[in-house]
Amino acid sequence: PYPPTETYWKNINYCTDLHGLPCIEKIVSSVEDCPEPINTTIIGRIPEWINGCFLRNGPGKFEIGNQKFNHWFDGMALLHQFKISNGQVTYRSRFLSSDSYQANKEHSRIAVSEFGTVTMPDPCKNFFQRFLSRFELPKSTDNANVSFVTYKGDYYVSTESSVMHKVDPETLETTKKVDWSKFIAVNAATAHPHTEPDGTTYNMGNSYTSKGAYYNIIRVPPTKNTAEETLDGAIVLCSIPSADKAKPSYYHSFAMSENYVVFIEQPFKIDLLKIVTSRLTGKSISDCFSWDPKLNTTFHLIRKQTGEISSVKYLAKPLSTLHQINAYEENGFLIIDICASDDGLAINNYKVQNLRKSGEALDEVYNNLCRVFPCRFVLPLNVNQLTPYHQNLNNWPNSTATAIRTATNRVFCTHEDLYGADLLQYGGLEFPQINYGQYNTRPYRYFYGCGFRHLVGDTLIKMDLHGKHMKVWEQPGLYPSEPVFVPSPNATEEDDGVILSVVITPNKDKSTFLLVLDAKTFEELGRAVVPVNIPYGFHGTFNATA
Repeated sequence: PYPPTETYWKNINYCTDLHGLPCIEKIVSSVEDCPEPINTTIIGRIPEWINGCFLRNGPGKFEIGNQKFNHWFDGMALLHQFKISNGQVTYRSRFLSSDSYQANKEHSRIAVSEFGTVTMPDPCKNFFQRFLSRFELPKSTDNANVSFVTYKGDYYVSTESSVMHKVDPETLETTKKVDWSKFIAVNAATAHPHTEPDGTTYNMGNSYTSKGAYYNIIRVPPTKNTAEETLDGAIVLCSIPSADKAKPSYYHSFAMSENYVVFIEQPFKIDLLKIVTSRLTGKSISDCFSWDPKLNTTFHLIRKQTGEISSVKYLAKPLSTLHQINAYEENGFLIIDICASDDGLAINNYKVQNLRKSGEALDEVYNNLCRVFPCRFVLPLNVNQLTPYHQNLNNWPNSTATAIRTATNRVFCTHEDLYGADLLQYGGLEFPQINYGQYNTRPYRYFYGCGFRHLVGDTLIKMDLHGKHMKVWEQPGLYPSEPVFVPSPNATEEDDGVILSVVITPNKDKSTFLLVLDAKTFEELGRAVVPVNIPYGFHGTFNATA
C-alpha cells in the first residue's frame, strides 16, 4: 500500500520493503524556461504581508542534443522566481547562462563534464587531439544548480565548484561570474554558507597541495566598499589537513554556533588519484566517491574569532550527513543537530535513469537507500586535564546523547534521536530548515523538512523538539520541495510565519504550485498554481522586499 504503514519499515536505517511506488519520471523531464513573468491562479489566500521573491534553484535540462546526463545533479541549472505581492503571485524562470550551458548549446552535445556525466572527446578534433585530451585534468563545471546564496547583500547561485554566478533576483539574469580561487587559495566552496546577523558570511572549501588535501574555513566580510566588488576581503580563517592526504572527505555543508564553526569529517571519501586520471579512465566524478565504514566520523571545532582549531576531536560511529539543522552553545556544551544516515551511498543512486524507473525496478532502488533521520550530538566544550575518562560527560537534562573521554584529546559521542516513532512511517526527513534569521546559532524549538517515502520528498513535516511531536502536510501524488520559513511582521513566537514550498505534480500536466502553509498550525493557507511544468529542485531562499 502507499503510503506505507509502520509495519512496512523492516529496518529503518537500511533496506525497507516498500511496494507499488508511483512513477515520478516527469520530475526529471526537461522543460523550457519562462523568462517573462506569468500570472498564477490563486486558490485559497496568500497573506498580503508576504512581499518579496521566493527564489529556487535546481536542474531543468537533462539532455543536450541526443546526449543525456546520467545524474540528477548534472542537469542544467534552472532558476525560478515566485514574486509575491498583495496576495498575488507571478512566476518566471531562466536557465543560468553558465559557460557550461553556453558550450553545450553551441556544440549541441554535452561539452563539459558534470558530477555523473563524462564528456566525450570532441568529434571535430582529429584522432591525436582526442587522444591528448584524455590526459588533461577535467575542467571544472560552472553549472551552479544547487542553491541561491548571499554575500555582502548580493545574490549568487552556487554549486560545489570554484565558480559562482551573481544573479539579479528581480530578472534572474546572470550579471557576473565569480571565481573563489581568484580571491583565496581554494579549489571550490560549498553551496551552503552561514551568515551572521551583521552579514559576515562563513563557508568551507578544499585546497589541494603537494602536502595533500586541506579543508579551509572561509570568512567573507559583511559589506562592500564599491558597488562592483564581490568576494574582495575574503580570508581563509584556518586550514585543517585531511586525515587521508589523497582521499579527503566529501562535505555538502557545515554547522555554525555563536563562537564555532563545526566541520564534520565523514567516511565518505573522494579519491583524488581517480579524479586526476578520470579523463584517461572515462570515469565521472561520482565514480571517484566511496564509503568506508571502517572509519569513524570526526567533528572538528574551529573558533570563529581566532581561527584556532580545537585540539579535542569528537568522534562518532560512521555516518553520512548532507545538511545540518542548527548548532548552539549552552552550559558548556555545543549542541549540533543534523540529518544523518548510516551510510553515504545514497548519492550514487540518484541517477536520472533510476528516477525514471517504474514498478518493481523503482521499488528496488528506493528499498536499497539508507534512510536519513534528524539526530543530536552534545559536545562538551571544557575538556581539560581534570576531565574524567570513560564516563558520560553529557549531564544535559533529558538528553540521551553521550560523550565519553577515551584519550587526552578524544571524546567519543553517540547521538540522540530527534524524532518519535511516528517519523518512521514517513521515510525519515531531509532538506531541514529553521527560522534562520532569528534562531540560527541559538536554542530553538522547531524545524521543518520533507518526509521521504519516495526518492524525493512526498510530505512536509514540522518537528517540535518539545516532546518530539510532529505535524504533517501531505496529499497523494504531490511532491513538495524544501520548506522555507518566512517570519510574519512583528512575530513574537518562533513559528509565527509561513512555510513556502514548491509542489511538483508529475502525474498532472502543468499544475505545479507554490504552497503557503501557516507555520504554526501547518494548515494550508493558499496556493499559486503555475501553468507550466517545473522539475523537482534543490534549494531556495526568500528575498524580502522592503
